[in-house]
Amino acid sequence: MREENEKRRTTVTINGQKYVISGRTDVGHIIEVANLVDKKMKEMRNANPYLDKMQLAVLAAVNISDEYLRLKKQVEKERLKKDGEK
Repeated sequence: MREENEKRRTTVTINGQKYVISGRTDVGHIIEVANLVDKKMKEMRNANPYLDKMQLAVLAAVNISDEYLRLKKQVEKERLKKDGEK
C-alpha cells in the first residue's frame, strides 16, 4: 500500500510527446493538468500553425498564466468585497 506522501510516477502525453511526471499529487490531478496543457497547445497550434515547439510551449504557458492570474485577481476581488460586507 502506498503512503500518502510517497511520490508517484505518471506518464502523460502533451503535444504528442510522452512525459513522466513525478510527485505526491493525486494522479488524477496530474492527468487533468497535462490534459489542460495539451488542449491549450492544440488551440495555439491551430491558431498559429507556423510556431515551432518552443514558441508553442511558451505561448501556451503565457496564455495559461494569463487565465490563472485573471481568476486569482477575480477571487481576491470577491474575497475583499465579501470581507467588506461583514
